[in-house]
Amino acid sequence: MLTLGLDTTAGTACAAILSDDKLLCEYTMHSGNTHSTTLLPMIENMLALLGKKASDIDLYACAAGPGSFTGVRIGAATVKGMAYPYNTPCVPVSTLEALAYNLVGYGGLLCPVMNARRQQVYTALFSSDGMHLRRLCADCAMAVEDLASLLKDTGEPVYFVGDGYDLVTHLTDRVTPERLRYPSAVSVALCGYWIYANAENKAVYAPEALLPVYLRKPQAQREREARLEQEKRENERNIL
Repeated sequence: MLTLGLDTTAGTACAAILSDDKLLCEYTMHSGNTHSTTLLPMIENMLALLGKKASDIDLYACAAGPGSFTGVRIGAATVKGMAYPYNTPCVPVSTLEALAYNLVGYGGLLCPVMNARRQQVYTALFSSDGMHLRRLCADCAMAVEDLASLLKDTGEPVYFVGDGYDLVTHLTDRVTPERLRYPSAVSVALCGYWIYANAENKAVYAPEALLPVYLRKPQAQREREARLEQEKRENERNIL
């Protein structure tokens, strides 16, 4: 089975093609360019180098969020656009779970963290036996200080991974190699591959069912709601 995995949920754009659970080709870019301009050329180059076409892909695995609202949409739209003509299955993968999978071989407590701004992170907790992940809590947005309290209660050393790494390094004495802190399309593809392989109802992974996952409202919407609430309070004061 050929699986194409991709992640555009943060500053890194990456894509990979696997044959079952074996890596064939991988692209990772930290150029700062807009993902919409780099992702498709990366995919096209991989397919050309492997002598494959989009019709040869058996499964798509997409990091569906949380993350940058624009980045999440770019990834989901790209996958759906490539999958629709051939009705190729699409598996949404938690960005945080894929990040944790980067460190699955380490064992212990793993904590993916993505910078959600305003001293907050998107995060979750996983444990690893060195081969498999076990989720300990759902994906969520959390203040760094609240995460510190949560981890203190576990009493275990923790490995961090993700672009929020620098916000939380004071919470552990474990060091994650820099290369492993970045999103990995290989991890996304592996997570998607195993999810699909173990699914009882594979029909739920039809292209049209793939949807982005947002843990909170977009910034523009939050600012608009705050402005409307402020205007409402001012109008009420003027009436009084």
